[in-house]
Amino acid sequence: QVQLVESGGGLVQAGGSLRLSCTASGRTFSSYPMGWFRQAPGKEREFVAAISWSGTTSYADSVKGRFTISRVNAEKTVYLQMNSLNPEDTAVYYCAADPTWARVVVHGTPGYWGQGTRVSVSS
Repeated sequence: QVQLVESGGGLVQAGGSLRLSCTASGRTFSSYPMGWFRQAPGKEREFVAAISWSGTTSYADSVKGRFTISRVNAEKTVYLQMNSLNPEDTAVYYCAADPTWARVVVHGTPGYWGQGTRVSVSS
């Protein structure tokens, strides 16, 4: 069983940066692929980034070059560094985990979700 708790959201001006954190409980955290998803108002939830246990990463085209996902297994924490934010990045950001890479990156159906943290970018 994995429980995920996000933090780090907030209000930032366009061009600014934020770092989201996701702390997990559960002994199997270090072996699970982890990901970030987001849901903007009136839109469906979408994949943002993912990282495997060994550090392989995947990003949505919309955030490549601006966002960086990383993890520290000893701290059971995954980070999402978000730079050059723009108003289109405004959303609730969710941390997610699943034993299977494909469910996180390909199918968007990870088995474990955090409660979400809100990011608002003003123009």
